[in-house]
Amino acid sequence: MIGFDPTEEQALIVETVSQFAQNEIRPVARECDESGKLPDSVLAQAHELGLVANALPESVGGGGERSAVLGALVTEELAWGDLAIALGILSPALVALPVAEFGTDAQRERLAHYAGESFVPGALALQEPRFGSDPFRPGCSAERDGNGFVLNGSKCQVPWMDGDDTVLVFATLDGRGEGFLVSRAADGLSAERERNLGIQALPTATLSLDGVRVDADARLGGDAGCDLSRIVTQGRVALAAAGLGVSRAAFEVARDYAKEREVFGVKVAQKQAIAFKLADMAIEIDAARLLAWEAAARLDAGQDALREATLAYDQVRRVALEVADGAVQVFGGHGYIRDYLPEMHLRNARGFASFEALALV
Repeated sequence: MIGFDPTEEQALIVETVSQFAQNEIRPVARECDESGKLPDSVLAQAHELGLVANALPESVGGGGERSAVLGALVTEELAWGDLAIALGILSPALVALPVAEFGTDAQRERLAHYAGESFVPGALALQEPRFGSDPFRPGCSAERDGNGFVLNGSKCQVPWMDGDDTVLVFATLDGRGEGFLVSRAADGLSAERERNLGIQALPTATLSLDGVRVDADARLGGDAGCDLSRIVTQGRVALAAAGLGVSRAAFEVARDYAKEREVFGVKVAQKQAIAFKLADMAIEIDAARLLAWEAAARLDAGQDALREATLAYDQVRRVALEVADGAVQVFGGHGYIRDYLPEMHLRNARGFASFEALALV
């Protein structure tokens, strides 16, 4: 029998994260969007909850309980609170999870860095600032040079928060995408902060790699390399879950406004056009969530889930934008004003059209 209810343990974790999003993230979301800065205290509190560390091996201080389904559930709740803050909270996974799954023994030693007492952000460079950017065929190149590699190219939408000294860069080596652990202080690596339409609280950067040399042991997985397809799949499941969180937040604020706002003595929600629009929003969100859960479940089963993850993410990209835009319409003129949430939800939702691997499950 197919079941869609979370386990008792999952339900407890989701409830805890939901309360955290309600009590700690939402009250500061607008302020962070305006200031363009993530709240250090919220990042520290989230780290104490072990939202990333719980998925890391016990040998490095983690919980040893990685689950894509649970990761999707948690990501949705965090993004329901605020997308930019959620991506910041989950950023350690961008380096920690690929290293935990594919890294050499020496590379896995650095995992204790992300499971320690303090929050340490992560940075993964996959997306590229060019038309037709393909995560499976990075334009960034890696060439063998003696006992090492030389990287050349550019990346964009790379989370770039202070606190870590490493960025995981994907480049084409011998015709396939491979990951390289690169020092942020490496010669030839430069970063320029981006100014985005949405997720303004999350610092992201465009990276330029001009003859960046790394040692042979910087290659993720060593000579064996890594499975880029699986990393992209994990990223698309995570972003689908994040998009669902944004969609749900936009829907709920529109629904509540429509139930409270009166126009000519009638609640807005009683208008047939608005009622149908809200119903369509709810249907689309629930349908997209099932696609994301299917992809996550296949990941947990050790199966190839690229097709399912891509379908889920493509659906969520559409749903998030349509629901956020619908919320602006329900609010009428107020939806366009920064005093209300729909305009921020719409700006954040628009980014899913280009996001790639900003989060992993």
